[in-house]
Amino acid sequence: MSRKIELPTEAEMKKFHNQSQRRTFLSRLSMPQRLTLGFLSVITVGALLLMLPFSYNGDMGHSFMDALFTATSAASVTGLTVVNTATHWTTFGQIVIMCLIEIGALGFMSFSVLLFTATRKKMNLRDKMMVQEVYSLESLYDTRAVFGYVIKLSVIIQMAGAILLTPFFIHDFGIKRGLFYAVFHAVSAFGNAGFSILPAGDMAYANQPWILLIIAALIIAGSLGFLVWRDVLLYHHSHKLTLHSKLALMMTGALIVGGWLLFELTESNLAIASHLSGFNRVANTLFMSISYRTAGFSQFSFNQMAPATILLTIMMMYIGGTPGSTAGGIKTTTLGVLLLKTHAALRGKKDVTFAHRRLTNENISRSLLLIFVSLLFLGVLSFLLMLTQGTDSKYGLEYIIFEVVSAFATAGLTLGLTPHLNVFGQCVIMLTMFIGRVGVYTVMFSILNVHADHAPYQYPEETVIIG
Repeated sequence: MSRKIELPTEAEMKKFHNQSQRRTFLSRLSMPQRLTLGFLSVITVGALLLMLPFSYNGDMGHSFMDALFTATSAASVTGLTVVNTATHWTTFGQIVIMCLIEIGALGFMSFSVLLFTATRKKMNLRDKMMVQEVYSLESLYDTRAVFGYVIKLSVIIQMAGAILLTPFFIHDFGIKRGLFYAVFHAVSAFGNAGFSILPAGDMAYANQPWILLIIAALIIAGSLGFLVWRDVLLYHHSHKLTLHSKLALMMTGALIVGGWLLFELTESNLAIASHLSGFNRVANTLFMSISYRTAGFSQFSFNQMAPATILLTIMMMYIGGTPGSTAGGIKTTTLGVLLLKTHAALRGKKDVTFAHRRLTNENISRSLLLIFVSLLFLGVLSFLLMLTQGTDSKYGLEYIIFEVVSAFATAGLTLGLTPHLNVFGQCVIMLTMFIGRVGVYTVMFSILNVHADHAPYQYPEETVIIG
């Protein structure tokens, strides 16, 4: 008896062809391109959700550009806004923003790995490489374990922060709103996002140092990086820290203390808070040192601050937090490597050493390249912004440079320019925030699709005069 062979229908053949084309397209994308495309997808979905009628209050309509700007700012954990987060958005809209902050802080790849874990599927090499790129891992060892550690640590820290903030917010806003405010600000602080939904903004608690210190602790926890936290928490077992963790901890501590002392100097009279007591003053300047560098919570108006404070803030924002953390900037370890290289060069040493280890030439080259590319990038975008926004004499050079550096470092501070940006200005700042969060290298390699080219020959060496 012969068997009847059923040929696939035309619809089935078309479906198979489309799936093959999709797989071919995705397989052609490099790892940085996949990360960039995934992050853009998250922003787009967030913007569409913020356009829903129940995302904003009453007749407070907004354009898709405003929603896209807010979604970009939240997903890039920046905090710059063109509308008032506390009054413009409903609870649903604020929850969307909080979810975007969480995704941006942990990396959208976290949720892809979560899906693998929930379905108990094995991760292929490409997925492991994407996790490696997101968390700045040096190798592909046990990426699932690293992911589990990241999620658990993040949940524990944010829950602890929300619990500590709850009594203060319940006292001021009641149980229902107080609980939501506590959770939202714990997520925003840990993500170094700087979004606030308090009716009076960040300035509401300038006279309550304990709230500032809790938020500051959450900011530090997020800006240190997950790999550093793992080394610190496992120190009692291993009794050692990696070179990365040692340099990150040293630079973070130096920047916090140094920034605190410099803010005490630039605001020596602290005219912006002359009513504060001695302890409150110390807590506020310490909070400025911690928050202004990475998070963007500000309990004072910059219009009342000294020009030296504004310049110091720009420099602190540019440095940012630690690689693999929720913070932006060129990163503390980049600055640390350059300082070590400078110290070695001034002493006539060829090798750059730290903690009885020698840094590789690749490390130093990547640090120098990152500094150069980021400064070039900031210069070009500042120039573009000046072409359109610079026509308004009210917002001069310092406003634009401050805005661009804040967006690139995902710090979220502003001198007041953000709500007055035109459409082109919003596009410039969105691009800056996007690149600041995804990373200069990731965007650069996704556009250029750079591949290592090892030539089989070398040219003769020759020097040029420097300096």
